[in-house]
Amino acid sequence: MKAVFKTDRGKVRQHNEDNGGIYENASGQRLAIVADGMGGHRAGDVASLMATENIGDRFKESPAIQTAEQAEQWLKSTIEEVNTILFEHAQAEAECEGMGTTVVAAICTDRFATVLNVGDSRGYILNETGFQQLTDDHSLVNELVRQGEISKEDAEHHPMKNVVLRALGTEPSIKIDLMTIMFEEGDKLFLCSDGLSNKVSEAEMNEILLQDVSFEEQAEKLIDLANQYGGEDNITLVIIEFDDVSGRG
Repeated sequence: MKAVFKTDRGKVRQHNEDNGGIYENASGQRLAIVADGMGGHRAGDVASLMATENIGDRFKESPAIQTAEQAEQWLKSTIEEVNTILFEHAQAEAECEGMGTTVVAAICTDRFATVLNVGDSRGYILNETGFQQLTDDHSLVNELVRQGEISKEDAEHHPMKNVVLRALGTEPSIKIDLMTIMFEEGDKLFLCSDGLSNKVSEAEMNEILLQDVSFEEQAEKLIDLANQYGGEDNITLVIIEFDDVSGRG
């Protein structure tokens, strides 16, 4: 597989409270993570870093994942454990009171990808059928859209756009979304924080991800575009592609 992780402070924020990374287990399977932290003074970066490192370190030690059921169970149990670690840390440390983080993560094997999300960081797939969002935002405005109280167009400029309904570490238990999709040669998974998805349209994401340039250049172009459109938030992304070199002989 080919993959790139990139994060940027943006043009307005003083600190980068996003984190993430790409981790590999002994079997060569990959785990991609994007986490967007929130909370008290500098507590957001503590939450996102703790989540990323705890999930990633566990994956590096994990055995080979053979089935979608194993991937989903591993993600579910790991996120529950890490949620407890973050919640207890926030309870014990006054400066971290109320801290939390979104998480979107994907385990990628040579047959499937299993995607987890909590909050409003997003996962997308680019394959032969096109480019589409996989995850569902756990946000107030998305809930209002789902209930028919506002339109998708209204949601784009809603004053409560940044209110997240689910986050890792803010409650003693956590509700997560999980899905498994086919992951085949040439398919690309794209994970990002809302600092990118709030600024760059799906059409623009699709166009850049289809360009015949390196992943690093694609990542740079996406971040540059979000900054060009204001860059009010931190911007973080992962691009990961199934590149079956061995299968080509």
